[in-house]
Amino acid sequence: MKAVIPAAGLGTRFLPLTKGQPKEMLPIVDKPAIQYVVEEALAAGIDDIIIITGKDKRAIEDHFDHSYELESYLKEHGMLDQLEELERISKLADIHYVRQKRAAGLGDAIYQARKHIGNETFAVMLGDTIYRSEVPVVTQLAEAYERTGSSIIAVEEVPWSEVGRYGIIKGKKAKGGLVEIADLVEKPTKKQAPSNIAVAGTYILTPAIFKCIERTKPGLNGEVQLTDALKLLLKKEKIYGLHIAGERYDVGDKLGWMETNLAFALEDPRFSKDLRQFLLARLKEGKGNGE
Repeated sequence: MKAVIPAAGLGTRFLPLTKGQPKEMLPIVDKPAIQYVVEEALAAGIDDIIIITGKDKRAIEDHFDHSYELESYLKEHGMLDQLEELERISKLADIHYVRQKRAAGLGDAIYQARKHIGNETFAVMLGDTIYRSEVPVVTQLAEAYERTGSSIIAVEEVPWSEVGRYGIIKGKKAKGGLVEIADLVEKPTKKQAPSNIAVAGTYILTPAIFKCIERTKPGLNGEVQLTDALKLLLKKEKIYGLHIAGERYDVGDKLGWMETNLAFALEDPRFSKDLRQFLLARLKEGKGNGE
């Protein structure tokens, strides 16, 4: 199975930080966010990856490519651990890059991969969604696809106060932790939401989605929404949601990014002890309560 990672957005929620760098390259401790996504794909056995990029996203390609000058410097100065890590990154996967010429929405970004995907079922992994799970979320979805033969969407329950941040599904319980989806609503109000079960950022989609994207009219800001294309797909075939086993980290906005950095650093033995002491001292001084 191939994986598509959309990474062509403008990153407006991170401005001014993203004026000169892609949001997908923002660090989570000491790795860019998109590297976690690529590594999850690899953990699931997927090594054929299409990253959808846009203008000013060259840093993503450079990160996964060789940096011969830097590698030579590290070798000459005996910095072999760093050299080994850089060489590992450059050999992670067979990564292809397709440019979305205009930021026209998630649906349009995925559509750019159609020639590479062909008539195959494929995974979609968002560049701003990171998971921690014993079994990769993509693997969980792929196993559900094997049982159903239908498109599968990772879903999770969210607080009712947060339904306006997500695509929300309407559906009924099915076997094996699945939900048979009847409808999807993009970022509804609390009154409009049919449930508090949210789309959680990873998909296994049949190639029929491409024809549905072609028929999807642009919505808000002239963007082609994947949710609208999925609603069309529902008219042709079943779609299921799968409650994922694991923890999801949303690094799509500043607060989520900061929370993820803290969570990952506190679990990292290189930093956890000193960071905990720092945070406890700041809280004791009353400097962690907004004052």
